[in-house]
Parts: sequence; structure tokens; C-alpha cells
Amino acid sequence: MIAIIDYGVGNLFSLSCSLKAVGVDVVVTGEADVIRKADKLILPGVGAFEDAAKKLFSSGLDKVVLEEVKKGKPLMGICLGMQMLFEKSYEYGEHKGLGLIKGDIVSMEGRIPKELNIPHIGWNALSFKKDSVLFKYINEGECVYFVHSYYACDCDSSVTATAEYGIDITACVESGNIFGCQFHPEKSGETGLKILKAFCETGEQK
Repeated sequence: MIAIIDYGVGNLFSLSCSLKAVGVDVVVTGEADVIRKADKLILPGVGAFEDAAKKLFSSGLDKVVLEEVKKGKPLMGICLGMQMLFEKSYEYGEHKGLGLIKGDIVSMEGRIPKELNIPHIGWNALSFKKDSVLFKYINEGECVYFVHSYYACDCDSSVTATAEYGIDITACVESGNIFGCQFHPEKSGETGLKILKAFCETGEQK
């Protein structure tokens, strides 16, 4: 069973529907006991980092996630959920993340060419940087759907794919049993479904 963690932030319905479409048992939950019983976890997220972090930490679900990841349970963060996996974000201040992946979340402003719009919205091709189980069913160059103004940097050791938007933007990360997609696989058509399917097939890593 896949547990989508409901902490008050995220595109839960479409993500749940996408997972059901690839034939997996899925539950949307904010209950610690259900999360502990799940085989794999997905941390979604949309909106501002500070608000999402406050909701996750105040719920106590951050501790549950960290405990389960330490046991080897696979975890995937999506969009803001991926950003939450990192040490800190500089979105309107400095805010602590889960610290599961080394690196920071920074603004695109001042880093991408001025003629490009912020937020970055649209379809971009994935450029593979290293092997990842998430790429089991897709090929380099396939396009996925992004909606974001901030991105992960100083995280080269965990980056598995980038997308070009004036600069190379971190698109996918992987560190042991922890995975992240800056884009929305649930909004990325057949390619996104294949990425979700690959995650659902990951085994626990000790």
C-alpha cells in the first residue's frame, strides 16, 4: 500500500487517481498508524515552503516520516514535497526542511535569464545525470510538467535528472530510499505515470 501523506498541503486527488491508474493500492492519510503500516510513502506539496513546513511539523508527521525512512521505507517527495526533503529553504526567509537530502532550496530570480518567466510553468525534457530506479520505464528527453519558482541547489551528489530553463534546474533526486521530483508526475501524462509506477515497484532498502 502507498500512503499519500495528508498534512493540509498538496494535490491529493489527482495524485491518488494517478496511482490508482497504475494499479496500486493507495490511501490518503494524516494518521501516523496508517503511515507506519504503508509499504511506501509520498509527500506531496503545493504553495509556500514556510506554510507547508509549519503544517508538517505541527502535525508531528515529520517525526513519523523520519522514523519510517530510517527503517528503509521508500519515500518520494513531489514538487514542494521534494523541496521539503532538503535541509533548508530560502523562500521568503530561511526555513528548516526535513534534512533528508543535503542542499538548499533557492529562488530562480537572479539565477535564470531575465527574459524567462517566474514561476517556471510548462513542459520540459528530462536530462539524465545518473541511473535511477524512477527512470525504469522512461527515456531521456521525455517531457514532464513543472510549476515552481524555487529549486534545489548544492545537491549534485543526489541529482539524477535536470531540466533546462535558462540554467540546469534540479528535476529529480535520489539518495538511498529517498526520491524526489520537482515536477508533477501526476500532471505529466504517460511519462509521469511510468515514473510513479517505477517508484511503486521500489523495494525497501536497508
